[in-house]
Amino acid sequence: LNHTHNNTARELRRLDSEILDSVSSLSAEQFSCSFFLPGHAQRCLLTPSLSPRKRTTSQSKSEPPLLRTSKRTIYTAGRPPWYNVAGTTFTEAFVIGLCGGSASGKTTVANKIIEALDVPWVVLLSMDSFYKVLNKEEQELAGKNEYNFDHPDAFDFELLVTVLRKLKKGKSIKVPVYDFTSHSRRKDWKTVYGANVVIFEGILAFANKELLKLLDMKVFVDTDSDIRLVRRLKRDITARGRDIGGVIRQYNRFVKPAFEQYIEPTVPLADIVVPRGGDNFVALDLIVQHVHSQLEKRCPSLSTCVCLRSALASAHQGQPLPKTLSLMLATPQVRGMHTIIRNKETNRDEFIFYSKRLMRLLIEHALSFLPLKPVLVETPQGALYEGKRLSGSRITGVSILRAGETMEQALTAVCKDIRLGKILIQTNHHTGEPELHYLRLPKEISEDYVILMDSTVSTGAAALMAIRVLLDHDVPEERIFLLSLLMAEMGVHSVAYAFPGVRIITTAVDKEVNEQFHIIPGIGEAKQAVH
Repeated sequence: LNHTHNNTARELRRLDSEILDSVSSLSAEQFSCSFFLPGHAQRCLLTPSLSPRKRTTSQSKSEPPLLRTSKRTIYTAGRPPWYNVAGTTFTEAFVIGLCGGSASGKTTVANKIIEALDVPWVVLLSMDSFYKVLNKEEQELAGKNEYNFDHPDAFDFELLVTVLRKLKKGKSIKVPVYDFTSHSRRKDWKTVYGANVVIFEGILAFANKELLKLLDMKVFVDTDSDIRLVRRLKRDITARGRDIGGVIRQYNRFVKPAFEQYIEPTVPLADIVVPRGGDNFVALDLIVQHVHSQLEKRCPSLSTCVCLRSALASAHQGQPLPKTLSLMLATPQVRGMHTIIRNKETNRDEFIFYSKRLMRLLIEHALSFLPLKPVLVETPQGALYEGKRLSGSRITGVSILRAGETMEQALTAVCKDIRLGKILIQTNHHTGEPELHYLRLPKEISEDYVILMDSTVSTGAAALMAIRVLLDHDVPEERIFLLSLLMAEMGVHSVAYAFPGVRIITTAVDKEVNEQFHIIPGIGEAKQAVH
């Protein structure tokens, strides 16, 4: 007990010092109430302010795509396949719920768990992002620190449950960004995608029954109330533009009663209680060990996903080509260009020239499958011409890096002002499996027709991963067009079996794939010259 008391007192002295430093430039006239700061031996008298205090600009910020630590970078490892040969997601993200009082250290605990886990594709989701949009009257109360942000009614639980459920299923989700200075949501929401582990933290993380069903592990962060008060003072003054008097009034009127009524009673729901927050390394180690054991039980990377490419290679043998395949007509001109780019004696300049010609023809052929509506236009001679026009939707091009990027020039030459996205998929040299390393997709891509580009498709493993990414971003199958200069029959069958709604378009289909998964006869390594 003495040891705990000494640690608490030491923490309070450190935080009190930071609070005093943060307000040392403010005069006594700027404060409006009297209170007793824990750890101080005297009462601080505060008098009304003569002029309103200028608020600092502060809002909740989106987490960086990379979490850098002193020893390593988290999130950078490629994401192995999270789906089977049928394209169906076979596992859900493991969700850890962190509950605790305001300023108890939940975010600190979350970041330490992330660092210790060393698992790629971890998402930290904060309940603070899901405060409700306030009306004018509520905005005025919030500006005077008279709105109860600690009551369950202050949160949009319906949106929160929807977002967390989609994230758990591997879908791309949009998270609102809350501005704590203006007490409103910003227009730009942040996009979050791809999670093996989701850490969800909030003061009322255990307060909703539907929310509790989504949590695979529940952790309560228990921190001394005096420490929480001083931390809240420091945070709200320095980061959220509040004044000390308002923070104290809000704490006594709303924060403390809400903790006693809604938060503290949920402690029995927790699987683990962590006293002292981020300083309790024993508890953090137990959490990390448990998460690792659960991931090993449910992670298919030890069985299903390691053999994905091999499974694709052995499937669909002898099947007729699917109806969703559109093979460009093998005119003498097309066969002549194939002869040049397949010839190992072809020099680099000729290979680039003729492959780009083929790509241009391929793009033109693919555009003929887009839905067009009839339209009448008037010619310069005053006559009417009955033509066709794209029916409203935009076209977005997405290249599978690096080879698919070579087709972008042909696409932009044909489609004016087209939006472009990129997905980086690389083969793991140890497992032979594709891994997702990076993606950048335009906003609202779910409303577009997407032309997905790769120079060659052998087993279809990379194409499957890229299509799964687009589906997770709510792009319908029937709006995806997979374009490739050359494909193997195996790749065509793999894509068509997993995603029967995707249109597959290519200039040629070769029958075989060798043990190294190279297309036979193919174009060999000559395609590298285009880079």
